[in-house]
Amino acid sequence: MLEKLFKLKERQTTVKTEVVAGVTTFMTMAYILAVNPSILSEAGMDSTAVLLATCLASFIGTAFMALFANLPFALSAGMGLNAFMAYTVVGVLGYSWQVALFAVFIEGIVFIVLSLTNVREAIFNAIPLQLKKAVSIGIGLFIAFIGLQNAGLSVDGSTLVQLVDFTENFNSSGISALLAIIGTILTAFLYVKGVKGSILIGILATWVIGIICQLTGLYVPNAELGYYSLYPALEFTDFSKLGETFGQCFNIDFEGVGIFNFIVVTFSFLFVDMFDTLGTLIGVSSKANMLDENGRLPEIKPALMADAVATAAGAVLGTSTTTTFVESSAGVMAGGKTGLSAMVTAILFLLSTLFAPIFTAIPSFATAPALIMVGFLMFSSIADLKVDEKNYTTAIPAYLCIIAMPLFYSIAEGISLGVISYVVINMMCKKWKDISPVMYVLAALFILKYIFL
Repeated sequence: MLEKLFKLKERQTTVKTEVVAGVTTFMTMAYILAVNPSILSEAGMDSTAVLLATCLASFIGTAFMALFANLPFALSAGMGLNAFMAYTVVGVLGYSWQVALFAVFIEGIVFIVLSLTNVREAIFNAIPLQLKKAVSIGIGLFIAFIGLQNAGLSVDGSTLVQLVDFTENFNSSGISALLAIIGTILTAFLYVKGVKGSILIGILATWVIGIICQLTGLYVPNAELGYYSLYPALEFTDFSKLGETFGQCFNIDFEGVGIFNFIVVTFSFLFVDMFDTLGTLIGVSSKANMLDENGRLPEIKPALMADAVATAAGAVLGTSTTTTFVESSAGVMAGGKTGLSAMVTAILFLLSTLFAPIFTAIPSFATAPALIMVGFLMFSSIADLKVDEKNYTTAIPAYLCIIAMPLFYSIAEGISLGVISYVVINMMCKKWKDISPVMYVLAALFILKYIFL
């Protein structure tokens, strides 16, 4: 049955490999179960309700991806988009969280329409192959940077970012950063030695070492600094809380909400989600050699539809935009090639509604080594970018795309800068025929986004 559904032999993989990949993806994404409720609770939403909504929306989107696209990609509430909803739409603009969820729902519906009319697929196919490779490399740097931040190694400083001071708060931030380094070295060693499931083993081993440190007093929880107990809590979730957010996106009062501002908010969600998703699909697919000879992803349409359906469903359940996660690359690097990997991740998200406190006990410093290692593996694609005077008009935009992602902390901004510079540079060099009509439209839309959004 699994062979017929997911075509394991055709893609040269096994059930064991796919299961390990699915678990690995989930482990690197599990932090969202703690982070999303924390952020959206700032908008006045119940944290337990958000947790349940996040789990269920992740299950729906990832299961859709598994069954209809047969791709090893997982979905959950997008980082950045949840902060935009809580701190900008609700905090700055003063909208209720119900109105914000309605904007997310409308965005999801628009996405579904765009997916059905092949607009998003056309955008994916119009991006030049060199830029697609650049997206993969840029994502590698981006998720490595996220890993360094999650580890507590990269912190705010006089130079914008700097190395953490290990001696300050050693028993919380210091030891956590040190454990992340140990976990990264261990994961790298296991990977070099060809150990199956090395990334997953690295996550679990780092967590276990952390628990040992807490038992011996080296690690001391400090809630004020954001460092909590590493012991998994054996308790269940209050499912009745879901009623506090379910369907609330339709229980809204538009009084005081300007129609123009609402449209701007909706399109802000739309732009970021669309190009974050496209960037993730391009980058991870490129690294996993899933693109065909023309640089296209054969299963792109159902993959995009999964994202759209998950976004609309998530808004109804009570969470911000649900999108394809770049952390899916961890599962791909662990060997995931089919939807079975995604299905395993989806089931774990569903199970996490029962045992959420256990999953959320996985510390960020334990998943950070996986992100750092996967970042390296994706960055290694830079060898495929052959730069010479014959392709400067593509290589320079690719370079700008790569550096923009980590420096601007956004996959979407990297793609935006890459597309605009590609069109402008080629136009200035009179290479009109090399530019797809879709790329002209994209460049114009990105420019308008910067002007009006």
